[in-house]
Amino acid sequence: MPLAPRAVVVHRRSELDELVDRHGTRGQVEFFLRTRGRDLAGVQARHDALTETLREVRAAVPADWRRGDVERGDLHRFAFDPGDVCLVVGPDGLVANTAKYLRDQLVVGVDPEPGRNAGVLVRHRAGQVAGVLADVARGAVAVEPQALVRGALDDGTSIDALNDVYLGHAGHQSARYRLTTPDGDERQSSSGVVVTTGTGSTGWATSLARGRADAPALPGPADDALAWFVREAWPSPTTGAARTAGLLTAGQELALVAESDALVLFGDGLEADRLTATWGQTVHLGVSDRRLLLVAP
Repeated sequence: MPLAPRAVVVHRRSELDELVDRHGTRGQVEFFLRTRGRDLAGVQARHDALTETLREVRAAVPADWRRGDVERGDLHRFAFDPGDVCLVVGPDGLVANTAKYLRDQLVVGVDPEPGRNAGVLVRHRAGQVAGVLADVARGAVAVEPQALVRGALDDGTSIDALNDVYLGHAGHQSARYRLTTPDGDERQSSSGVVVTTGTGSTGWATSLARGRADAPALPGPADDALAWFVREAWPSPTTGAARTAGLLTAGQELALVAESDALVLFGDGLEADRLTATWGQTVHLGVSDRRLLLVAP
């Protein structure tokens, strides 16, 4: 007999929860916020909105479904099952944080604060979840596959990301490497290389592209293409700055050979979950063979 579907609620702790952990009591939190020109009411309202949305989402899961629950900080050690339906409750970035740990699971992004979040990836409201899950059970949902970027070391380890990957010095200082692009290679010293998907083109890539004459047209979320940028390349007698931005299509890649003691590779801002390329190691950056399966509204 097949197992019932499982709904996994993914969430992150509220700002209020984190502040209470840091300062010990609500009274101390209120005092701290006042010293920063803020008040507790706004933080409490956001906490209440998240709490109520989580309550509604959990209540919307059919009684005969299995259930899972995971907080953002525990994603790296949570075991997702192949048939899970992931109910991601939070900002758009939480969907990106979750995507790297999935393979072919459906994702329903739920916005607990409409109007505050951009809603690029969290397109559903809590009141819609019951209907969405009913459609999932009937196989009647529309799915929008979103491309991911992959960074792979020559030892076989790799990281996938929905928005972007960063490769460079852990402190964003000057990193030295040899960069090979589809049209040539160059030894460089820079504050790092960022490779972004179409989904991530509304984030970090927007600021990287702004004001750059060599910035490529950014891809769309479903495109099998990536944009790449070298940050602050430094021209010197031994390093160049001629290749600092471009596009990669499926089958193309950037290859970087580390010429610093250690370069870090991480995705979607999760620096704690990273790989390290030591001197002489090669890192390959390109379109992943995986997709995020985002349930459309």
